[in-house]
Amino acid sequence: MNDNHQVNLQALARQSMLEHGFHPDFSAAVRKELQSLESHAPDHHPQAARDLRQLLWSSIDNDTSRDLDQIEFAQEAEDGPVRIQIAIADVDAFVPAGSAIDKHASDQTTTVYTGVHNFSMLPDELSTGLTSLLEDQERLGVVYEFSVDGEGCVGEHNIYRASVRNHAQLAYPSVGAWLNSGSNAPPKVASSSELQKQLLLQNRVAQVLRKERYRRGALNLQTIETHPLMTDGKPVDIETQQKTPANDLIEDFMIAANEVVARSLERAGFSSIRRVVKTPKRWDRIVEVAAQFGTKLPGEPDSKALQDFLCDRRAVDPDHFPDLSLTVVKLLGSGEYVLERVGETAPGHFGLAVQDYTHSTAPNRRYADLVTQRLIKAMLAKRRSPYSDDELAAIAQQCTKQEDAARKVEREMGKRIAAVVMRSRIGQSFTAIVTGVNEHGSFVRTTHPHVEGMLVRGQKGVDVGDKLNVTLVHTDPERGYIDFARS
Repeated sequence: MNDNHQVNLQALARQSMLEHGFHPDFSAAVRKELQSLESHAPDHHPQAARDLRQLLWSSIDNDTSRDLDQIEFAQEAEDGPVRIQIAIADVDAFVPAGSAIDKHASDQTTTVYTGVHNFSMLPDELSTGLTSLLEDQERLGVVYEFSVDGEGCVGEHNIYRASVRNHAQLAYPSVGAWLNSGSNAPPKVASSSELQKQLLLQNRVAQVLRKERYRRGALNLQTIETHPLMTDGKPVDIETQQKTPANDLIEDFMIAANEVVARSLERAGFSSIRRVVKTPKRWDRIVEVAAQFGTKLPGEPDSKALQDFLCDRRAVDPDHFPDLSLTVVKLLGSGEYVLERVGETAPGHFGLAVQDYTHSTAPNRRYADLVTQRLIKAMLAKRRSPYSDDELAAIAQQCTKQEDAARKVEREMGKRIAAVVMRSRIGQSFTAIVTGVNEHGSFVRTTHPHVEGMLVRGQKGVDVGDKLNVTLVHTDPERGYIDFARS
């Protein structure tokens, strides 16, 4: 392999998908159903749905996102709580249970984002077309409506079907920069004083929701996320994704909405699939990590004490806080989907400090959310649950398994993309932080760009958190290897 152009990242992504048990192609049966849907689309204004197209709905997502699952609207009362409405794409209207499209989705369970290609759970004609809440398109939605008081407490809530229209498709970076500075609003926002008021109100409500979650012990972690900068379909650099107030706004609204859905299903006597991060099994190691910084955590898991420790470390040493966050995330363990039967209590979400939590806000790209949407619609129609407890338990297990596999695919491709980007920089020096030392070797992350690799020379005596100058000595894009030597 003499140059980067011989590295076929698309083929490597497909190979990785197959190796981890995914089926990246849609069957002939799926294509046949899709053709029928495109010529006989469901009615966008069924009698059972409210007509809310006139509300100033907007969406905020990544710049390149086309699979839009949710739009938001807020309404302020004169002397009362703010009413939040979140409309979720009615994917179930186009993907009936048991159909060929549904069977494919139930096997894959998630969209996989590899950096060079998105392997969609649903055909793009649906997830980025007919079932996506794209700007100026009339769509079917399931609306979660709830009130939020000045203390960030979620009060009265309601769920119903509606016809909706996204009036402004916005992006995290530009909206986040405007919310941060109060200037340089994106053109769509700058041209509408009503949209400005709407977003400022949403941001204010999101902040009080977040403040209340932190009071209850939700963890304020800061991990580094990157994505490739592509030119002519080839990665040329690695960019760090900066989290903005716009990201926080959507995250806070989605957490509140998922709590509302979980409580509503429980109250209606429906078993459901919950998303949980169980009490960490490696709490003893988290206690040891905190002790290294002079902090004594309780012997039993305590999210509030852990949050206080994290806030202190963020203030004292912001440079190393992402690495500490990553350590804590790994020790907490990954989330999983579990069945919560009627009358029983599933474990809560330790990292979010919430007891009632389900996934329901992204049915275009997560199968658990599509299943939850069917439960919601059965609840609204006063029908019995469309799934038995055994079926829900099996779906939860498959979703957990495939989500773990998706993370492996995305991690493998992230390393390969980084190796392609860095190959032209062999011999260059970088500032780096040691991120891991174990029996397999010592690992570092460069600061510009954020790329991880192995320290193959000069590793003696280094420890996690050390700052080093390193020289890039080798890359292997097919394996995703990046090797550094201490300068």
